[in-house]
Amino acid sequence: MLLTCPCINQCSAVPQYARVWLPDAVEAWKPAELTKDYTPGDRALCLQLEDGTNLEHKIDPQTNSLPPLRNPDILVGENDLTALSYLHEPAVLHNLKVRFVESKIIYTYCGIVLVAINPYESIPIYDHDIINAYSGQNMGDMDPHIFAVAEEAYKQMARDQRNQSIIVSGESGAGKTVSAKYAMRYFATVSGSSSEANVEERVLASSPIMEAIGNAKTTRNDNSSRFGKYIEIGFDKNYHIIGANMRTYLLEKSRVVFQATEERNYHIFYQLCASSHLPEFKPLQLGMLCWSHSLETTLKASFFFFFFFSGINETYQMDLFQILAALLHLGNVEVEERSADSSTILPDNSHLTVFCELMGVAYQDMSHWLCHRKLKTATETYVKPLSKVHAVNARDALAKHIYAKLFSWIVDHINEALRSAVKQHSFIGVLDIYGFETFHINSFEQFCINYANEKLQQQFNMHVFKLEQEEYMKEEIPWTLIDFYDNHPCINLIEAKMGVLDLLDEECKMPKGSDDTWAQKLYNTFLKKSDLFDKPRMSNKAFIILHFADKVEYQCEGFLEKNKDTVNEEQIIVLKLSKVCFFICLFICLFVFFISGQTLNLSPVFQSKPAGSLTSRSKMTRPVQAQRDHKKTVGTQFRNSLHLLMETLNGTTPHYVRCIKPNDLKSPFMMDPMRAVQQLRACGVLETIRISAAGFPSRWTYQEFFNRYRVLMKLKDILSDRKQTCRNVLEKWDQDKYQFGKSKIFFRAGQVAYLEKLRSDKLKKACVRIQKTIRCWLTRKRYLRMRQAAITIQKNTRGYQARCLVAFLRRTRAAVIIQKNQRMLVARRRYQQQRSASITMQRLLRAYQARQTYRKLLYEHKVLTIQKWVRGWLARRRCRRSLRAVVYLQSCVRRMAARRELRKLRVEARSVEHFKKLNVGMENKIMQLQRKVDEQVMSQTKVGMQLESDIREERDHYQSLLSEYTRLKERHADLKEEMTISVSRSELCLLSPQRQELESENKRLKTNLAELRQSLATVANTNPGTSTSSPGPGSAPYNVLLEQLNSSNEELEVRKEEVLLLRSHMVRQEVLKHNKVGGSSPKRYPNSLYSALVPGLNLLVSQLQVQDRRHEEEVDELREEVLRVREENRQQQQFLSQSLLLPQEARIEASLHHEITRLTSDNLVGTSQGCVQQGTTLWNLKPRGVAVNFLPGLPAYILFMCLRHADYSNDDQRVSVLLNSTINSIKGVIKVKHDFETVSFWLANTCRFLHCLKQYSGEEAFVKNNTPRQNEHCLCNFDLSEYRQVFSDLAIQNYQQLVRCMEEALQPMIVPGMLEHENFQGVLGSKPTGLRKRTSSCPGEAVYTVDSILQQLSLFHATLIQHDVDPELIKQVCQFYIICSVTLNNLLLRKDMCSWSKGLQIRYNVWQLEEWLEEKGLPDCGAKEMLEPLIQAAQLLQVKKKTEEDAQALCTMCSALTTLQIVKVLTLYTPVIEFEERVSISFIRTIQALLKGRVESPLLLMDAKKIFSVTFPFTHSPLALETIQIPSSLNLGFLTRV
Repeated sequence: MLLTCPCINQCSAVPQYARVWLPDAVEAWKPAELTKDYTPGDRALCLQLEDGTNLEHKIDPQTNSLPPLRNPDILVGENDLTALSYLHEPAVLHNLKVRFVESKIIYTYCGIVLVAINPYESIPIYDHDIINAYSGQNMGDMDPHIFAVAEEAYKQMARDQRNQSIIVSGESGAGKTVSAKYAMRYFATVSGSSSEANVEERVLASSPIMEAIGNAKTTRNDNSSRFGKYIEIGFDKNYHIIGANMRTYLLEKSRVVFQATEERNYHIFYQLCASSHLPEFKPLQLGMLCWSHSLETTLKASFFFFFFFSGINETYQMDLFQILAALLHLGNVEVEERSADSSTILPDNSHLTVFCELMGVAYQDMSHWLCHRKLKTATETYVKPLSKVHAVNARDALAKHIYAKLFSWIVDHINEALRSAVKQHSFIGVLDIYGFETFHINSFEQFCINYANEKLQQQFNMHVFKLEQEEYMKEEIPWTLIDFYDNHPCINLIEAKMGVLDLLDEECKMPKGSDDTWAQKLYNTFLKKSDLFDKPRMSNKAFIILHFADKVEYQCEGFLEKNKDTVNEEQIIVLKLSKVCFFICLFICLFVFFISGQTLNLSPVFQSKPAGSLTSRSKMTRPVQAQRDHKKTVGTQFRNSLHLLMETLNGTTPHYVRCIKPNDLKSPFMMDPMRAVQQLRACGVLETIRISAAGFPSRWTYQEFFNRYRVLMKLKDILSDRKQTCRNVLEKWDQDKYQFGKSKIFFRAGQVAYLEKLRSDKLKKACVRIQKTIRCWLTRKRYLRMRQAAITIQKNTRGYQARCLVAFLRRTRAAVIIQKNQRMLVARRRYQQQRSASITMQRLLRAYQARQTYRKLLYEHKVLTIQKWVRGWLARRRCRRSLRAVVYLQSCVRRMAARRELRKLRVEARSVEHFKKLNVGMENKIMQLQRKVDEQVMSQTKVGMQLESDIREERDHYQSLLSEYTRLKERHADLKEEMTISVSRSELCLLSPQRQELESENKRLKTNLAELRQSLATVANTNPGTSTSSPGPGSAPYNVLLEQLNSSNEELEVRKEEVLLLRSHMVRQEVLKHNKVGGSSPKRYPNSLYSALVPGLNLLVSQLQVQDRRHEEEVDELREEVLRVREENRQQQQFLSQSLLLPQEARIEASLHHEITRLTSDNLVGTSQGCVQQGTTLWNLKPRGVAVNFLPGLPAYILFMCLRHADYSNDDQRVSVLLNSTINSIKGVIKVKHDFETVSFWLANTCRFLHCLKQYSGEEAFVKNNTPRQNEHCLCNFDLSEYRQVFSDLAIQNYQQLVRCMEEALQPMIVPGMLEHENFQGVLGSKPTGLRKRTSSCPGEAVYTVDSILQQLSLFHATLIQHDVDPELIKQVCQFYIICSVTLNNLLLRKDMCSWSKGLQIRYNVWQLEEWLEEKGLPDCGAKEMLEPLIQAAQLLQVKKKTEEDAQALCTMCSALTTLQIVKVLTLYTPVIEFEERVSISFIRTIQALLKGRVESPLLLMDAKKIFSVTFPFTHSPLALETIQIPSSLNLGFLTRV
């Protein structure tokens, strides 16, 4: 197929160096370049291939067609094939090859079609972060992806209120199933479920089981889908998934019993055999099966996950596996040939035995009907034996039928599991259907598959034509009908009346119909009447049909048998007698609907029925005997289902995905051009290109055209109206090459390349002119510089000569002076040398004489010294010898005297009198000591008696004081009780004086108590040595005091009970009085008078009731007063018992503190009820009003002051209620109002409240900066460290909500502002876009720039400052991570954004963000470090990328980017102008080799949902609590400052 460009034809000249495509038998197309100009009339083209080979290309004299032209390099690798200027087959193939092989990109747009090439390896482009990146984006805004098509369908469903369909097609192994699976995963992830039923998980869970029972290994694909399916995903009004439904088409049943060489059966059989070792599968006896294939997989957990969702219990699961195992055994049943027309099965066939056991049927019946069949006539019934071939066919037909019914049952249960009770509002259908197939031997299955593809291709052609027509009509441009290939004749050949299918059905009805007779009918009917039908030359059992993709030869053998799809009726009757409940119900329905050809959905709950006899079976078959002639064939059923599918597709908006298999070797990222071209022709991509090329394929908006081609315009042509400007420029050329629409300019094929050539030529001329001007300027500048240099040289030379003359004269004069001084110096030096020599000789001689004299004197001195020391040594030696002799003599004498004295002492020691003399003194001393001890004991006894008498007196005095104190307390209680009993309206006014009297009495008691304590202290001081100075626990005084206190308490309880009795007596008396007054009226007066007095009596009764209520309220108040007094009494007793254990000073201090606390609690007004009541006022504050009019953090200060009051009152319940209500209220406000202003307001107040809890906690680390007055306000009764952690967690929640609010506001601005908007007009010229951006944005949509982002950030910063958020927290908020991650992720997913000029634009935008940080005083907040990956990506787009040194510098520079991200950016790098160059594959491989040792994340995209940790550093508040004023506008009048 050669599609020549309309602007270059045989009548046009082609200049030298023009680039063309030449057809090739191996590469399909190869590039070449003209080495000589072509002029019309030449018979050959002089070309040169890329390898340097020169050749001549002969031009066909009949057609004079030239080779197709190549597109400019700037257009190669585009996301959309329709953006190419020259639209033809080699351009499409080359663009796909460049993207797939070099850029490793598998998706490409071709108008409305997404072309997906199977990469044959796992690539990281389907993660959840990729799904989030494509969610909400327009189709043309991101790089081509299956997620973009899914998002387009989802968006159009919500926008247009119309059902959608995604049609995925391609040949086996092209990746259809995977593409459909990813599309459904996208819907499940983006839309979610409207309830807790997790419908999206059920939809995804159905894929593994369908792949197991419907996919198999073929020669072209290891996981080929052997059936077609159409899945309708239902949505509710909120566009959440509520359910799904699956329709299947043409299951390849023959694969159950036959597989071609190097192909396999369905996966489920291999998985079942691989699981045979499991205990639950032992009864299936799978070990006796012999399989030639390796069993590398087992049953997956996803099967049981699906069973769990679909509600199939374990019993039916095992029944399902039991049927599958039975099919395996049935396939191994061997049929023995008994004669030419009969066959038999041995009685001991093990596989048939296991089959019958698993199916629960009789062995004899099954073995009999496998080898026989029943023939019925009008009068009799015959049983006919079957030959071995027919018996084997009957066995295989039974296996296929059982598997088909099991397949349908599973599909029905999948639909049942995915069905929803909620009404479906709309749906998106995903069609995964087989592509066009042609094999060496093509049979009935390939015929049906190709028939279905013909129907889909017809629908596709009509839809493409319709879209083109709608686009032209929308833009209001004139156009003529486009001629496109219509495959309607081929469809009529197959499905029309007396077509191929009708003839096949007619032949199936014939009693002796065969494949041969059907072939002859085809020859007779179509051979000479249809151009699309042909007969092979060497065969009478085959036919050829010319499909839209290719000619296909079909073998007629097996067509009739497969179309009939017959099963021996007697075999079904035998299966009806099965003992397996599951199988009985399955085949009862099969038997009833087997002849009528109807479809039945089975319920998962079955009830067993007793099996009947053969007679009953024959009776059951009679009603359906009449329907035998009305059974629908497989072809008819498939045609009907295909018509139903086309009706469904025509009622939806279709989206097309064409899957391409790049090679047959399954090698990753390798493309076989011939195979690719074959599939491009078959899937309709080239037809789309042809339709687009026939019209106006290139489309530009006026602004895009102006930005790109403004270099072609003169200054006078540029107007404010861009549309008129473009008109003025294009009117110079042929009007037929373009059309002006309402918003776009439409160009014929090749015109964009021509415009690019003009633009390139204009830029080259401009470059030449600029170079000429610059060279002239440089030359003149060099001349002026040389002239100035010559003048300067002359000036300097003359000056140099003058300076040389002066220097010569100076040197001459200096030489004379030097000679004079030199001669003087020589003479002087000679004289000084002679004088010095004489002086030296004299000095040496005199020194020699002195040394001789000195040596003589030294010798004599040494001789005298030696003599002196020798004489002294001899004298000392003689003295030491004499001294030693004297000492020795003295020691000998003294030793003899000591021995004599020792003998004398030993004799005295043995005598008795010596001992007596010694003991006389000791006895006297002992007696004296004894007398002293007796005297001390007597004096101690007297002192003890005196002390005991004093203690007894003090104890009596103490008891008298205590009794007096008890009496006074009783008097105080009696007075209170009397006051309570005798209360009345006249006495209420006396309540205050009595209270004062009680207070004075209380003070007097306290005075007595103080005196008592003082006396006890005096006793303790006067007797410090005694152990009974202070009554401690367990001592006698302490026990006496406790007994007295207990007795007083008991008496007090008795008095209170008496008071209550008296009070109740008074109440009854008053009630009786009222009753007497009210009850006497009816008796005393007559009826007329009574009726006259009724209104007055009713008024009196109402007044009495009001008085009763008031009295009851007063009684309640008095009762509360009694309880309060009782509580005070209890506290007083507790305090008294505790104070007795303390020293005197501690007692006084404790009593004072207790009294102050009591009086303070009596006078404080703010209660816990008021503290809780304040919540309804504080939580409804408007943040803006508080920030402008009030003190920052005022709600936090108010809450803390209430908390401090509760702490001061030592009220645990009030503290707990206040803190819990505060936490819950803040959470409620944030949940209801989640705008940035509210969240920041309560974040600031939460942090301030947390800081107050720390500042006034009393901990040393927090109070060191407090003033003395602030330290007085510290909490003293409760440790709130646990609540500090709770409020810290609450602040973290508020911070995360604040960050989410920022992200929601910035998200729609980031990509337009950071990537798409051009601050420098003309720096980035947009390239052709084809049919991108098909989902147009809403009218009036805001255009965001980087200034919009800065304004929003400034608004956030101002709000945070107004609410007095901590500066450190503001630094943590302004991190810019969301800006970096979203921008970088979109950059990695958009090929059109990876260019040098876009890197410049990004760097400028980042610089503006950095300037904003400097302006706001946040240079060290860490935001610049967060932006480092984006900065490095922008630098990566701008640096030189050629040599190995560049690669090393690049690796060093990009430390914040991962290897995947660097390689991705380099791969996506796209030149926008002709002077840029693409990054070579060798350079990318060098980068990968240099970065091989890096340890980094394997993810491509940055995590845009990443949550950073936050810290709340303590911030001291210098504000004093007593200076805070509560505004009256807050309506907190119930709070009173104490």
